[in-house]
Amino acid sequence: MANEFTHFNAKGEAHMVDVGDKAVTQREAVTEGRIYMSPKTLEMIMQGTHKKGDVLGIARVAGIMGAKKTPDLIPLCHPINLTAVELDLIPEPDKNAVYCRAAVRCGGQTGVEMEALAAVQIALLTIYDMCKAVDRGMVMQDIGLLEKSGGKSGTWTRAEQG
Repeated sequence: MANEFTHFNAKGEAHMVDVGDKAVTQREAVTEGRIYMSPKTLEMIMQGTHKKGDVLGIARVAGIMGAKKTPDLIPLCHPINLTAVELDLIPEPDKNAVYCRAAVRCGGQTGVEMEALAAVQIALLTIYDMCKAVDRGMVMQDIGLLEKSGGKSGTWTRAEQG
């Protein structure tokens, strides 16, 4: 059952999965991603000299808002009463990148993986938007789920890749 797609009904039509019979459990998802940029752009972000202001502060708020708006963006996602969204944005001068990590929690009947992935992607998109005037070549990569816990399937952790 775990490998079957559940977003289709018996007729093969897309539908919202009924999670009403699932137990309410504490759930968490942790995701990550990076945006690579020129050394000059990263320096502007780190020094706070970008004309648009506090790039990382605004991206952090955007990521949190993105997690909260996930069911408005992904058609079959359930609205979830999130209890916490933590978002870290860490400049990585050795990679000319900003690393983003999001941890999203709820007490609910379905997981928060999509909310955590949305948080990272909206935060990185906000960095791109704020810096595109000086660096259109920025690239977002390495976006993915690190771990999740809660629910019937329990804890899952991504194996090291490389």
